[in-house]
Amino acid sequence: MRIFFRAGVKLAFSTSLLAMLAWPVASPAASVSGHVTLLLSHDPNVRKHRDYSGVVVWLESLSTAPTVPVASRHAEMIQKNKTFSPHVLAITVGTRVDFPNYDPIFHNAFSNYDGQIFDIGLYPPGTSRSIAFRREGVVRVFCNIHPTMSAVIVVLRTPYFAVSDKMGTFEIADVPPGSYRVRVFHERATEQNLATLIRTVEVPDSHLDLPPISVSESGYLEGPHKNKYGTDYLPPPDSGAYPGSKP
Repeated sequence: MRIFFRAGVKLAFSTSLLAMLAWPVASPAASVSGHVTLLLSHDPNVRKHRDYSGVVVWLESLSTAPTVPVASRHAEMIQKNKTFSPHVLAITVGTRVDFPNYDPIFHNAFSNYDGQIFDIGLYPPGTSRSIAFRREGVVRVFCNIHPTMSAVIVVLRTPYFAVSDKMGTFEIADVPPGSYRVRVFHERATEQNLATLIRTVEVPDSHLDLPPISVSESGYLEGPHKNKYGTDYLPPPDSGAYPGSKP
């Protein structure tokens, strides 16, 4: 108990009360959730299993520039069973991504178009390479050895984002109240289709449930990609050639 005297009046305050008065009041923050579906898809996982995962939804503040916590600027995309996991990774600008190789074979992750161009080189099993992504944009990742391996890294200038799960649900936590622009990315949607999904919303100080989001894959054409040298992949090793090697 602390006792103060003011103008002849004795005031008593407990130590715990003083501590409460000195403690900063947390700003209100909301969660923003929703559900996405994929339309007109040719992907078997979507058509047969209704797998709506991999859709990135993010909020851009229309009033203030968000501050991205340094602690969040590290992520991982593993390589196992000749697959990048997660297939779709959303990060903030400045995030360093590790690419550990958990396969008993060599890998060489690279991207030579869209977003940030990089090539982390050929490296053996049980090792890892990393790269910092300093440019906003969509980075399509491939392996120079295995043409079937692919992934997408979406680099954002906002910390308010989420990636949909297989059911198509997503939730963005700790969003300060205010006006935001809602944007969506899906790797098999055209820019024109994604542009129609842009919305402006007002986030309250509790929770906001967004209206259902339907992403159309209409107009999407998938084709083979080149290796990091811009040429076709060579035949697999069992035919006597080294895949992905420079011609």
